[in-house]
Amino acid sequence: MILRKEFIFTAILLCSLFGVSSCAQKKNDRSSEKVEKKVKPNIIYILADDMGYGDVGVYGQTKIKTPIIDKLANEGIKFTDHYSGQTVCSPSRCSLMTGMHMGNASVTRNGQLLNPDDVTVSELLKTAGYKTGIIGKWGLSEGVTEDNCPNQQGFDHYFGFDNQGFAHFYYPEYLWRNHTKVEYPENLGIRDENGAYKKGKGTYSHDEFAEEALKFINESKDEPFFLYLPFAIPHAELTIQEDAKEEYRGLNWPETPKEVGGGARKGHGYGSQYTDGYCAQEEPNITYAAMITRMDKNIGRIIDLLEELDIDENTIIMFASDNGPSDEGGQSIKFFDSSKGLRGKKRDLYEGGIRIPFVVNWKGTVKGGQESSIPSAFWDFLPTACDLAGVDTPNNIDGVSLLPTILGKSETQIKHKYLYWEWKHGKRPQYEAVRVDNWKFFRITPEKEKNNKPYYELYNLDNDISETTNIAKEHPELVEKFIPYLEEAKPKS
Repeated sequence: MILRKEFIFTAILLCSLFGVSSCAQKKNDRSSEKVEKKVKPNIIYILADDMGYGDVGVYGQTKIKTPIIDKLANEGIKFTDHYSGQTVCSPSRCSLMTGMHMGNASVTRNGQLLNPDDVTVSELLKTAGYKTGIIGKWGLSEGVTEDNCPNQQGFDHYFGFDNQGFAHFYYPEYLWRNHTKVEYPENLGIRDENGAYKKGKGTYSHDEFAEEALKFINESKDEPFFLYLPFAIPHAELTIQEDAKEEYRGLNWPETPKEVGGGARKGHGYGSQYTDGYCAQEEPNITYAAMITRMDKNIGRIIDLLEELDIDENTIIMFASDNGPSDEGGQSIKFFDSSKGLRGKKRDLYEGGIRIPFVVNWKGTVKGGQESSIPSAFWDFLPTACDLAGVDTPNNIDGVSLLPTILGKSETQIKHKYLYWEWKHGKRPQYEAVRVDNWKFFRITPEKEKNNKPYYELYNLDNDISETTNIAKEHPELVEKFIPYLEEAKPKS
């Protein structure tokens, strides 16, 4: 209920006014560090879409060029054991915004929408005087006036799509700037008879997002701001302007052309011209690489602007992906080694579906060349952002602040008892998983009409990061120890 959200904000406000230590979080084992700065830092969180753990140079990618992201990592901190909130888009974003894992999040699969009563990180940052903006793919509401749309969930400025599915088409008929529809008539009818985009036609949504981000930063430079920049790249469909492909031409990469189809859905907000699905693509590997490199270059433009405005040392930048890689656009996960040897991909709870790149850069504050293997996840962002802004963290979340690790004070870092996920897709079994230290434990329950007796899988990630050898039978004591964690992670009725 909305009254619950109002109660939380009232408690936070009273704490900030009177310094009551028992209010809101009461530290709550979620936070152990606060930023001692007179000026609150700007926070920029950049999110890629369906980009694998191995799709970034600093994580081992050798074919796709990502020099800007690599530089952010090399001059900041690279997390090697960071996880998405879920193995698909919407629930992962819900986790990021609310600090909840899949046992408690209001969105656990695609097609569900954010509970309007959820308290988001943007709402909390607004209580600390932040100007807040989201540019790109929200993916948690239908329409731009609903109670769970960005403008009703703490964002002062919104530019993007009005629903999840339309975000996957890069030449949209329209976007939304807050409640104003921005139309792109030049994007109508620009596919050829085979379903491929005509060369040199149309306005590319990602370029619009990059320009809007630069504008938002310019307009917000004199006050603390939070910019959430969830790009749709490199989610299918795969397409980009021809000039972006040039640096990958002549490399003689193998290509399997993709025919039009997949991802289509008739109905609200999807646009009239996309009922045939994702575009046809003659060179999906080149296109996939070019899309990621284009995003990398636009991140570079943002960094250049921060330096030009002389606010780069007061801006923390975070970069991640929302889940593991997908080959729905036609590119080869194997060719790029997008999962970097990890088992699985998008829609799996094995490491390849949920372990993601995560880098943090804060010029002048975060020491460069750091690497952290602490198990962490999307639900840690909300308490981390609250510590950055000096806001008390709500006491009903699942995340812990990563600020001690970011600031090089790992000895004071609070660690998770476990990380938790659950996932059910189609007729596949129900998967529940926890990461406990170096252990990954699964309870897998088949379809009821077949055999609903669960079975277990256990992997030691220290020596089996690819999860190839199930050692559950060799460690019954760990199975017995971890099963209660699965129950503990679920909401109490």
